[in-house]
Amino acid sequence: MRVTTWAEYGLIVTLHLARRTGQGPVAAREMAEREKLPADYVEQILLRLRRAGLVESVRGARGGYLLSRPPAEVTVKDVLDASEHGTFEVNCLCHPVDQDRCMTDSSCPIRPVWQLLQSRIDETLGSIHLADLLHDEVDVRMLVSSGLAAV
Repeated sequence: MRVTTWAEYGLIVTLHLARRTGQGPVAAREMAEREKLPADYVEQILLRLRRAGLVESVRGARGGYLLSRPPAEVTVKDVLDASEHGTFEVNCLCHPVDQDRCMTDSSCPIRPVWQLLQSRIDETLGSIHLADLLHDEVDVRMLVSSGLAAV
């Protein structure tokens, strides 16, 4: 698994919006400035998040973006799926090296390992909500390591 800037910035942007829950929409440029991210990148990420239904956009002078659901209902997996279009790519399925060995109906002893890893990653990321990440880093680390993320 490789965490790209799409995933990282997607989480930063959604956490910014989660912190502002109930305060109304925030402009993309303002968010980019406060988080010290490239404004064009933030706009592209917000578009992906909006298409996935994680954020809403509000038009007008006081417009901007806000989360479409409470932070306790949005998982890290949701954000990565929207930002990155997935969490873990099983390379042999997406980019087969050998058509005979990598076809899904053939026997491959390696593929089950990658599929299990993908399943575990998705399970872990799906158990961590934005609300969990709004705490101090020490608290988040304890929460994640204990596997007690809010359901």
